[in-house]
Amino acid sequence: MSADVTAVVVRLKLSLLRNGLKQSGGRRAAYIASAVVTLLFAALQLLGLIALRGNEHAVSVVVPLVAVLALGWAVMPLFFPSGDETLDPTRLVMLPLRPRPLVRALLAASLVGIGPLFTLCLLVGSAISVAHGGLAYAVGVVAVVLALLVCVALARAVAAANVRLLTSRKGRDLAVLSGLVIAIGAQLVNFGAQRLGSSGLAELDPAGEVLTWVPPASAIGAVESVSEGSYGAAVVQLALSAGALAGLIAVWARHLTRLMTAPDGSTLQSAGEPASRERTSTGLGRLLPSPSAKSLGGTPSRTVTVVERSLRYIWRDPKTKAAWVTSLAIGLIVPVFNALQGTGSIYFACFAAGMLGIQMYNQFGQDTSAFWMVALTISSTRDAYVELRGRALALLLITLPYATLVTVLTTALLGDWARLPEALGLSFALLGAMLATGAWASARFPYSIPQEGYKNVAPGQAGLAWISIFGGMVGAALLCAPVIVLTIWLNVSAGGDDWTWLLLPTGAAYGAAVALAGLHLAAPRTAARLPEILAAVSKG
Repeated sequence: MSADVTAVVVRLKLSLLRNGLKQSGGRRAAYIASAVVTLLFAALQLLGLIALRGNEHAVSVVVPLVAVLALGWAVMPLFFPSGDETLDPTRLVMLPLRPRPLVRALLAASLVGIGPLFTLCLLVGSAISVAHGGLAYAVGVVAVVLALLVCVALARAVAAANVRLLTSRKGRDLAVLSGLVIAIGAQLVNFGAQRLGSSGLAELDPAGEVLTWVPPASAIGAVESVSEGSYGAAVVQLALSAGALAGLIAVWARHLTRLMTAPDGSTLQSAGEPASRERTSTGLGRLLPSPSAKSLGGTPSRTVTVVERSLRYIWRDPKTKAAWVTSLAIGLIVPVFNALQGTGSIYFACFAAGMLGIQMYNQFGQDTSAFWMVALTISSTRDAYVELRGRALALLLITLPYATLVTVLTTALLGDWARLPEALGLSFALLGAMLATGAWASARFPYSIPQEGYKNVAPGQAGLAWISIFGGMVGAALLCAPVIVLTIWLNVSAGGDDWTWLLLPTGAAYGAAVALAGLHLAAPRTAARLPEILAAVSKG
């Protein structure tokens, strides 16, 4: 009976893959292209690991590699919940299946796909690189199978434990933020590669010694132990991985039982709780301004309302939140990581202002078709100006202190405090220029942001997005030219270092003036193009 269930679930997984490829030619081409690239990369990694055989630091490379691989399997369900339809066991809740046969069936189905094949190639290469002797190769076969099963069981246990989260709005937020994880991971890999390039593989020895006892890396460590004749240590290391596999399967089975038998608490109303409750803000949402805020004249302030709406978009809309979090992270990573590597410059801190200033572009695209409600409130150039000003103020509430923090942190890491005023002045001037060009680009080149999927531009509007963002960035750089020229002149002229502190107030004043001028220039175009803007942002 268990074998029949396993065969059925494996065939179901294959059918899901096959039917998914039949949906469209584009999806089929994308899948084939990604499979070819992934397998090619896996083959190169396999050859590289085999070439590492005989190196005295081979185990220090492969053991952390397997640990990172397992970490990737652990976080994959959180950021790519839709990548495998069988990750959600609640779809099988109506079938008469017991947990243990279902666990075995889903574990077998987990071994079908590009991901397991890629992992298998890396594990095989890791085992070969540290195996010496017939017994080591025999243990290597067991170690590879054991490590692969631990990886897939880890992914399944994490998915089962968080299935309610993955099917909620917060889960969709995590999926959208997957690009951020990739960006940060790429920077960490780059940072680690540069460190290894300068200090050699010996830098990994301390981490390798610790991780060789952490499953599933301990399974590959057992192959190294057998090669060195430490059979007792090898048994313990294999036992650690086997114990981890048994524990993960037990946790997975317990969560499966709970999912299959317990009702969804989110659909139940607790006893004595009223049918309707007033929604109140929680957590950081309490820091957002109140919609009922009044201006000095006693009437509702449009500026406060626009700021409040923009901040709530950032907090609640998945696409807007993803764009902001990604910009915040990359704006910090680039200058700080370069400073830590000793190759940075204090001017890299302007990267934070640039990344966050991009959020001013396509301000109306985040409204999508709901922009018609905003358009109804704009009857004059003054209304358009106040609308744009409120959105710019919302952006400044986050960007201004954050850009200052990144600049100060970069300066502290470099120890170049004398250049802090000019770096801050340049950042503020760049931020003001991007607010100006962003307001104008929002009115002139609006485009729609699809609410579903990973695309940030509606089909047919990619050209508008490129013109809006990159054209605006070039325009912002040109607007900053006076401050840049002044900075260069003070740094190269005799005695100019004594006056570089003037760049801070000059840059701040120039950025504020340029931003206000840009808002005033964009306001009449916004008021005149409301129907065109609505049509452009409603296509997603």
